[in-house]
Amino acid sequence: MLLFDIHLDLAMNALEWNRDLTRPISEIRRREAGWGDKPDRGKGTVCFPEMIRGSVGLCVATLIARHVKPGNPLPGWHSPAQAWAQTQGQLAWYREMERQGYLRCITSARLLEDHVRLWEEEDPSGPIGYVLSLEGADSIVEPRLLQRSYDMGLRIVGPAHYGPGTYARGTHAEGGLGPAGRELLAEMDRLGMILDVTHLSDAGFWEALEFFQGPVWASHSNSRKLVPDQRQFSDEQFLALLQRGAVIGTALDAWMLVPGWVKGQSNPRNTDVGLRHVVDHLEHLCNLAGNTDAAALGTDLDGGFGQEQGPADLDTIAGLQQLAPMLRERGFSREDVAKVFHGNAIRFLKEAWG
Repeated sequence: MLLFDIHLDLAMNALEWNRDLTRPISEIRRREAGWGDKPDRGKGTVCFPEMIRGSVGLCVATLIARHVKPGNPLPGWHSPAQAWAQTQGQLAWYREMERQGYLRCITSARLLEDHVRLWEEEDPSGPIGYVLSLEGADSIVEPRLLQRSYDMGLRIVGPAHYGPGTYARGTHAEGGLGPAGRELLAEMDRLGMILDVTHLSDAGFWEALEFFQGPVWASHSNSRKLVPDQRQFSDEQFLALLQRGAVIGTALDAWMLVPGWVKGQSNPRNTDVGLRHVVDHLEHLCNLAGNTDAAALGTDLDGGFGQEQGPADLDTIAGLQQLAPMLRERGFSREDVAKVFHGNAIRFLKEAWG
Protein backbone atom coordinates (compact mmCIF):
# COMPACT_ATOMS: atom_id res chain seq x y z
CA MET A 1 0.00 0.00 0.00
CA LEU A 2 1.26 3.49 -0.86
CA LEU A 3 2.63 5.17 2.24
CA PHE A 4 2.95 8.92 2.79
CA ASP A 5 5.42 9.72 5.60
CA ILE A 6 4.71 13.33 6.56
CA HIS A 7 8.00 13.96 8.39
CA LEU A 8 11.51 12.99 7.31
CA ASP A 9 14.79 14.92 7.66
CA LEU A 10 16.35 13.65 4.43
CA ALA A 11 18.65 16.58 3.64
CA MET A 12 19.89 16.83 7.22
CA ASN A 13 21.00 13.21 7.01
CA ALA A 14 22.63 13.73 3.63
CA LEU A 15 24.60 16.84 4.59
CA GLU A 16 25.15 16.73 8.36
CA TRP A 17 25.27 12.94 8.78
CA ASN A 18 27.09 12.59 5.43
CA ARG A 19 24.86 9.74 4.26
CA ASP A 20 24.46 8.92 0.59
CA LEU A 21 20.77 8.05 0.66
CA THR A 22 20.89 6.68 -2.87
CA ARG A 23 22.86 3.66 -1.60
CA PRO A 24 21.54 0.48 0.08
CA ILE A 25 21.06 0.73 3.84
CA SER A 26 23.56 -2.10 4.42
CA GLU A 27 26.24 -0.09 2.64
CA ILE A 28 25.45 3.07 4.60
CA ARG A 29 25.65 1.15 7.88
CA ARG A 30 28.94 -0.55 6.93
CA ARG A 31 30.53 2.76 5.99
CA GLU A 32 29.69 4.19 9.41
CA ALA A 33 30.97 1.18 11.35
CA GLY A 34 33.18 2.33 14.22
CA TRP A 35 32.16 5.98 14.01
CA GLY A 36 31.25 7.46 17.38
CA ASP A 37 30.30 11.04 16.63
CA LYS A 38 26.54 10.33 16.72
CA PRO A 39 24.59 7.68 18.63
CA ASP A 40 22.88 6.31 15.52
CA ARG A 41 26.05 5.62 13.52
CA GLY A 42 25.75 2.30 11.73
CA LYS A 43 22.08 2.09 12.74
CA GLY A 44 20.31 4.28 10.18
CA THR A 45 16.89 3.18 8.94
CA VAL A 46 16.17 5.47 5.97
CA CYS A 47 17.47 5.54 2.40
CA PHE A 48 15.81 5.78 -1.00
CA PRO A 49 16.00 2.04 -1.81
CA GLU A 50 14.31 1.17 1.50
CA MET A 51 11.65 3.84 0.98
CA ILE A 52 10.84 2.37 -2.43
CA ARG A 53 10.89 -1.19 -1.06
CA GLY A 54 8.34 -0.10 1.56
CA SER A 55 6.20 1.84 -0.96
CA VAL A 56 6.99 5.14 0.77
CA GLY A 57 6.28 7.00 -2.45
CA LEU A 58 5.49 10.32 -0.77
CA CYS A 59 7.02 12.22 2.12
CA VAL A 60 7.27 15.62 3.67
CA ALA A 61 10.99 16.43 3.70
CA THR A 62 12.51 19.15 5.81
CA LEU A 63 14.90 22.02 5.75
CA ILE A 64 16.28 22.59 9.25
CA ALA A 65 18.82 24.99 10.77
CA ARG A 66 18.63 26.57 14.21
CA HIS A 67 19.87 30.06 15.13
CA VAL A 68 21.24 30.08 18.67
CA LYS A 69 21.74 33.34 20.54
CA PRO A 70 24.42 33.76 23.25
CA GLY A 71 23.55 31.63 26.26
CA ASN A 72 21.53 29.07 24.30
CA PRO A 73 23.27 25.71 24.91
CA LEU A 74 21.60 23.96 21.96
CA PRO A 75 23.63 23.30 18.80
CA GLY A 76 23.03 25.71 15.97
CA TRP A 77 24.24 28.67 13.92
CA HIS A 78 25.28 32.01 15.36
CA SER A 79 23.31 34.15 12.93
CA PRO A 80 20.12 33.85 10.87
CA ALA A 81 22.20 34.35 7.72
CA GLN A 82 24.27 31.27 8.52
CA ALA A 83 21.12 29.27 9.21
CA TRP A 84 19.68 30.47 5.89
CA ALA A 85 22.81 29.35 4.06
CA GLN A 86 22.58 25.92 5.70
CA THR A 87 19.01 25.44 4.48
CA GLN A 88 20.06 26.55 1.01
CA GLY A 89 22.69 23.82 0.96
CA GLN A 90 19.99 21.33 1.93
CA LEU A 91 17.75 22.66 -0.83
CA ALA A 92 20.59 22.27 -3.33
CA TRP A 93 20.84 18.59 -2.38
CA TYR A 94 17.11 18.08 -2.93
CA ARG A 95 17.40 19.71 -6.35
CA GLU A 96 20.30 17.47 -7.31
CA MET A 97 18.35 14.41 -6.20
CA GLU A 98 15.54 15.61 -8.47
CA ARG A 99 17.95 15.98 -11.37
CA GLN A 100 19.23 12.44 -10.82
CA GLY A 101 15.67 11.07 -10.81
CA TYR A 102 15.38 10.03 -7.14
CA LEU A 103 12.96 12.74 -5.99
CA ARG A 104 10.11 14.84 -7.37
CA CYS A 105 9.06 18.11 -5.70
CA ILE A 106 5.32 18.39 -5.08
CA THR A 107 4.01 21.96 -4.79
CA SER A 108 0.39 21.81 -5.99
CA ALA A 109 -2.74 19.66 -5.95
CA ARG A 110 -2.27 18.83 -9.62
CA LEU A 111 1.31 17.62 -9.14
CA LEU A 112 0.16 15.60 -6.12
CA GLU A 113 -2.63 13.92 -8.09
CA ASP A 114 -0.25 13.13 -10.95
CA HIS A 115 2.32 11.63 -8.59
CA VAL A 116 -0.20 9.45 -6.75
CA ARG A 117 -1.53 8.18 -10.09
CA LEU A 118 2.03 7.34 -11.18
CA TRP A 119 2.69 5.31 -8.03
CA GLU A 120 -0.65 3.55 -7.81
CA GLU A 121 -1.35 2.88 -11.48
CA GLU A 122 1.93 2.99 -13.41
CA ASP A 123 5.34 2.75 -11.72
CA PRO A 124 5.57 2.09 -7.95
CA SER A 125 9.35 2.40 -8.15
CA GLY A 126 9.46 5.84 -9.68
CA PRO A 127 10.81 9.03 -8.07
CA ILE A 128 9.74 9.65 -4.48
CA GLY A 129 7.50 12.69 -4.22
CA TYR A 130 8.37 15.18 -1.51
CA VAL A 131 6.68 18.26 -0.08
CA LEU A 132 9.17 20.78 1.29
CA SER A 133 8.77 21.84 4.92
CA LEU A 134 10.80 24.09 7.21
CA GLU A 135 11.27 22.70 10.73
CA GLY A 136 11.97 25.73 12.88
CA ALA A 137 11.80 29.08 11.10
CA ASP A 138 15.02 30.63 12.45
CA SER A 139 16.58 30.63 8.98
CA ILE A 140 13.94 33.07 7.67
CA VAL A 141 16.04 36.21 8.17
CA GLU A 142 12.96 38.47 8.06
CA PRO A 143 9.29 37.51 7.71
CA ARG A 144 8.97 39.53 4.48
CA LEU A 145 11.62 37.24 2.96
CA LEU A 146 9.41 34.16 3.33
CA GLN A 147 8.24 34.83 -0.23
CA ARG A 148 11.60 33.76 -1.65
CA SER A 149 11.34 30.41 0.15
CA TYR A 150 7.82 29.93 -1.17
CA ASP A 151 9.07 30.64 -4.68
CA MET A 152 11.70 27.93 -4.14
CA GLY A 153 8.99 25.37 -3.31
CA LEU A 154 8.50 25.69 0.45
CA ARG A 155 4.88 24.95 1.38
CA ILE A 156 4.90 24.13 5.12
CA VAL A 157 6.47 25.95 8.06
CA GLY A 158 6.88 24.87 11.68
CA PRO A 159 7.85 28.10 13.48
CA ALA A 160 9.72 26.37 16.31
CA HIS A 161 11.95 23.40 17.04
CA TYR A 162 13.58 22.80 20.43
CA GLY A 163 14.19 25.69 22.81
CA PRO A 164 13.81 29.44 22.29
CA GLY A 165 13.49 30.17 18.58
CA THR A 166 13.48 33.43 16.69
CA TYR A 167 9.75 33.32 15.93
CA ALA A 168 8.35 31.05 18.64
CA ARG A 169 9.23 29.13 21.75
CA GLY A 170 9.66 25.45 21.05
CA THR A 171 9.76 22.14 22.87
CA HIS A 172 10.58 22.47 26.59
CA ALA A 173 10.75 26.28 26.39
CA GLU A 174 8.38 28.74 28.05
CA GLY A 175 6.52 31.52 26.28
CA GLY A 176 4.59 32.07 23.09
CA LEU A 177 5.07 33.69 19.70
CA GLY A 178 5.75 37.35 20.23
CA PRO A 179 5.46 40.07 17.55
CA ALA A 180 7.95 38.44 15.15
CA GLY A 181 6.08 35.15 15.28
CA ARG A 182 2.76 36.79 14.58
CA GLU A 183 4.32 38.67 11.66
CA LEU A 184 5.63 35.39 10.26
CA LEU A 185 2.20 33.74 10.58
CA ALA A 186 0.57 36.68 8.83
CA GLU A 187 2.96 36.27 5.92
CA MET A 188 2.26 32.52 5.85
CA ASP A 189 -1.45 33.33 5.70
CA ARG A 190 -0.87 35.69 2.80
CA LEU A 191 1.06 33.04 0.87
CA GLY A 192 -1.42 30.24 1.64
CA MET A 193 1.16 28.14 3.48
CA ILE A 194 0.48 25.32 5.95
CA LEU A 195 1.29 25.79 9.63
CA ASP A 196 2.93 22.82 11.36
CA VAL A 197 2.30 23.21 15.09
CA THR A 198 4.69 20.38 16.04
CA HIS A 199 7.32 21.51 18.56
CA LEU A 200 5.49 24.67 19.65
CA SER A 201 5.41 25.41 23.36
CA ASP A 202 1.97 25.11 24.92
CA ALA A 203 1.49 28.88 24.99
CA GLY A 204 2.75 29.17 21.43
CA PHE A 205 0.40 26.41 20.28
CA TRP A 206 -2.71 28.17 21.55
CA GLU A 207 -1.54 31.57 20.35
CA ALA A 208 -0.80 30.21 16.88
CA LEU A 209 -4.21 28.55 16.55
CA GLU A 210 -5.91 31.79 17.55
CA PHE A 211 -3.88 34.02 15.23
CA PHE A 212 -3.32 31.86 12.12
CA GLN A 213 -6.25 31.57 9.73
CA GLY A 214 -4.93 29.02 7.23
CA PRO A 215 -4.55 25.22 7.18
CA VAL A 216 -2.95 23.63 10.24
CA TRP A 217 -1.47 20.20 10.86
CA ALA A 218 0.98 18.43 13.18
CA SER A 219 3.51 16.43 11.20
CA HIS A 220 5.00 14.33 14.02
CA SER A 221 3.26 14.59 17.38
CA ASN A 222 2.16 11.83 19.75
CA SER A 223 -0.15 11.61 22.76
CA ARG A 224 0.78 13.27 26.06
CA LYS A 225 -1.79 11.09 27.80
CA LEU A 226 0.11 7.94 26.80
CA VAL A 227 3.61 9.42 27.23
CA PRO A 228 3.63 12.47 29.55
CA ASP A 229 5.95 15.16 28.22
CA GLN A 230 5.50 18.67 26.82
CA ARG A 231 6.81 17.43 23.46
CA GLN A 232 3.55 15.51 23.09
CA PHE A 233 0.02 16.89 22.67
CA SER A 234 -2.68 16.76 25.32
CA ASP A 235 -6.15 15.54 24.43
CA GLU A 236 -7.31 19.17 24.64
CA GLN A 237 -4.74 20.14 22.00
CA PHE A 238 -5.71 17.18 19.81
CA LEU A 239 -9.38 18.22 19.99
CA ALA A 240 -8.50 21.78 19.02
CA LEU A 241 -6.58 20.47 16.01
CA LEU A 242 -9.46 18.21 15.04
CA GLN A 243 -11.76 21.23 15.05
CA ARG A 244 -9.40 22.89 12.57
CA GLY A 245 -9.47 19.87 10.25
CA ALA A 246 -5.85 18.99 10.98
CA VAL A 247 -4.04 15.79 10.13
CA ILE A 248 -1.68 14.51 12.83
CA GLY A 249 1.30 12.29 12.13
CA THR A 250 2.45 9.72 14.70
CA ALA A 251 6.22 9.65 15.25
CA LEU A 252 8.37 6.55 15.86
CA ASP A 253 11.02 7.98 18.17
CA ALA A 254 11.00 5.51 21.07
CA TRP A 255 10.92 8.09 23.86
CA MET A 256 7.71 9.44 22.32
CA LEU A 257 6.15 5.97 22.14
CA VAL A 258 6.60 4.63 25.68
CA PRO A 259 6.86 6.37 29.07
CA GLY A 260 10.03 6.23 31.10
CA TRP A 261 12.51 6.12 28.23
CA VAL A 262 15.93 7.44 29.34
CA LYS A 263 18.10 8.60 26.45
CA GLY A 264 21.49 6.93 26.50
CA GLN A 265 20.29 4.18 28.84
CA SER A 266 17.07 2.76 27.43
CA ASN A 267 17.10 0.70 24.26
CA PRO A 268 14.52 -1.29 22.28
CA ARG A 269 15.48 -4.49 24.07
CA ASN A 270 15.27 -3.39 27.69
CA THR A 271 12.03 -1.47 27.11
CA ASP A 272 10.39 -3.83 24.60
CA VAL A 273 9.22 -0.84 22.54
CA GLY A 274 7.60 -1.96 19.29
CA LEU A 275 5.31 -1.02 16.45
CA ARG A 276 2.34 -1.97 18.61
CA HIS A 277 3.03 1.22 20.56
CA VAL A 278 2.73 3.19 17.33
CA VAL A 279 -0.69 1.59 16.91
CA ASP A 280 -1.54 2.59 20.50
CA HIS A 281 -0.97 6.27 19.65
CA LEU A 282 -2.87 6.04 16.38
CA GLU A 283 -5.75 4.27 18.11
CA HIS A 284 -5.87 6.86 20.88
CA LEU A 285 -6.16 9.69 18.37
CA CYS A 286 -8.85 7.88 16.37
CA ASN A 287 -10.87 7.08 19.48
CA LEU A 288 -10.67 10.73 20.51
CA ALA A 289 -11.82 11.86 17.06
CA GLY A 290 -14.46 9.17 16.68
CA ASN A 291 -13.09 8.33 13.23
CA THR A 292 -9.84 7.77 11.35
CA ASP A 293 -9.89 10.99 9.33
CA ALA A 294 -7.05 12.80 11.14
CA ALA A 295 -4.49 10.02 11.60
CA ALA A 296 -1.28 9.75 9.61
CA LEU A 297 2.34 8.68 9.96
CA GLY A 298 5.07 11.26 10.47
CA THR A 299 7.79 8.86 11.46
CA ASP A 300 10.83 11.14 11.98
CA LEU A 301 12.81 7.91 11.52
CA ASP A 302 15.88 9.85 10.43
CA GLY A 303 15.51 12.62 13.00
CA GLY A 304 18.81 12.04 14.79
CA PHE A 305 18.14 8.46 15.83
CA GLY A 306 18.17 5.00 14.29
CA GLN A 307 17.68 1.40 15.39
CA GLU A 308 18.97 2.24 18.88
CA GLN A 309 15.97 4.48 19.54
CA GLY A 310 13.19 3.03 17.43
CA PRO A 311 10.73 0.14 17.57
CA ALA A 312 12.54 -3.16 18.15
CA ASP A 313 10.59 -4.84 15.35
CA LEU A 314 11.49 -2.21 12.72
CA ASP A 315 14.77 -2.68 10.83
CA THR A 316 14.24 0.01 8.19
CA ILE A 317 11.53 2.36 6.99
CA ALA A 318 10.33 -0.43 4.67
CA GLY A 319 9.03 -2.21 7.77
CA LEU A 320 6.26 0.35 8.18
CA GLN A 321 4.13 -1.94 6.03
CA GLN A 322 3.89 -4.20 9.10
CA LEU A 323 1.52 -1.63 10.55
CA ALA A 324 -1.24 -2.57 8.10
CA PRO A 325 -2.06 -6.02 9.59
CA MET A 326 -1.51 -4.67 13.10
CA LEU A 327 -4.09 -1.95 12.51
CA ARG A 328 -6.50 -4.51 11.02
CA GLU A 329 -6.15 -6.61 14.16
CA ARG A 330 -7.22 -3.57 16.21
CA GLY A 331 -10.41 -3.26 14.17
CA PHE A 332 -9.31 -0.79 11.49
CA SER A 333 -10.88 -1.53 8.11
CA ARG A 334 -8.79 -1.64 4.94
CA GLU A 335 -10.21 1.79 4.10
CA ASP A 336 -9.14 3.05 7.53
CA VAL A 337 -5.62 1.72 6.99
CA ALA A 338 -5.44 3.44 3.61
CA LYS A 339 -6.46 6.71 5.25
CA VAL A 340 -3.68 6.40 7.82
CA PHE A 341 -1.09 5.30 5.26
CA HIS A 342 -1.77 8.02 2.71
CA GLY A 343 -5.39 9.06 2.24
CA ASN A 344 -5.75 11.63 5.00
CA ALA A 345 -2.54 13.48 4.21
CA ILE A 346 -3.29 13.56 0.48
CA ARG A 347 -6.82 14.82 1.11
CA PHE A 348 -5.53 17.49 3.50
CA LEU A 349 -2.96 18.83 1.04
CA LYS A 350 -5.38 18.88 -1.87
CA GLU A 351 -7.85 20.87 0.23
CA ALA A 352 -5.14 23.20 1.53
CA TRP A 353 -3.89 23.87 -1.99
CA GLY A 354 -7.37 24.31 -3.42
